[in-house]
Amino acid sequence: MATVTTSADTMTRQEWAAEVRRLAKERDAVILAHNYQRPEIQDVADYTGDSLALSRLAATVEASTIVFCGVHFMAETAKLLSPEKTVLLPDPAAGCSLADTITAEDVRAWRAEHPDAVAVAYVNTTAAVKAEVDICCTSSNAADVIRSIPEDREILFLPDQFLGAHVKRVTGRDNIHVWMGECHVHAGIDGHTLRQRVEAEPDAELYVHPECGCATSALYLASSGMVPEERVKVLSTGGMLRAAEKTTARKVLIATETGMLHQLRAANPSTVFEPVNSRAECHYMKMITAEKLLASLRDGTTEITVPEDVAARARASVERMIAIGSPSRGGE
Repeated sequence: MATVTTSADTMTRQEWAAEVRRLAKERDAVILAHNYQRPEIQDVADYTGDSLALSRLAATVEASTIVFCGVHFMAETAKLLSPEKTVLLPDPAAGCSLADTITAEDVRAWRAEHPDAVAVAYVNTTAAVKAEVDICCTSSNAADVIRSIPEDREILFLPDQFLGAHVKRVTGRDNIHVWMGECHVHAGIDGHTLRQRVEAEPDAELYVHPECGCATSALYLASSGMVPEERVKVLSTGGMLRAAEKTTARKVLIATETGMLHQLRAANPSTVFEPVNSRAECHYMKMITAEKLLASLRDGTTEITVPEDVAARARASVERMIAIGSPSRGGE
């Protein structure tokens, strides 16, 4: 049986999972795991999904403690929506290359250059950045958020350039200014790699996350007829999961972080799910290990807090988004 090394001794995975559940009950904690987490973390979690869906769900459960197995901005978002609860992040060094591409100071300076623009932030941003914008969005509802803004208003979209390009494409809005940030993992799934995989697997379906550097190439392959249009889907993580549950394809190529494959394969064992780029792994997401989750539950490490003045403004940006329409399961 597979083993999990802890600071105390070596446990089987079953023993480790039992101890995690015991400690969670003792601490009155709910365990949340992002779709990109290690398989054992996803399997032991109470809920698995994208950061916003998990944060909203956590606000409705009775547990007094949230253990967020994800990255720092996700734990912050959970704290925004559950200010009265204790939020723990098993490794405080788990960051995000996309969130790191813009700061609150950057947003203030950008807004000063475009004083009449509406600022829209992807939820993959820090609380400090959320506090400086008008409204947030997920990848699944970004187009709806943009459409809710009067057509004559300039829009500042941040921080992901590929999601921004996708939103411009699907809404037809030409007055959107896009911050040139990117997730290093999704940016690494490029058009060249995508074309090679598609040529090698001409009968496969293709699911592409809009943060990917290959999203434009995927749409080109469909529009040019190189791949039948019905087999190319640009989807959020939740959209991928729903599509996986329904597909009858023999094989599906996945363009997103490889952790997502665990959920997809569980949802539909009869279809083969393979990554477009097998090296598309976020080392930040994988920083939450079995040992660190156990230590977090045992020792209460590490509590995430957000200054109240920042939290109030950031919360308002998220709530404005939710008022437009509930983000779907797995909205990232």
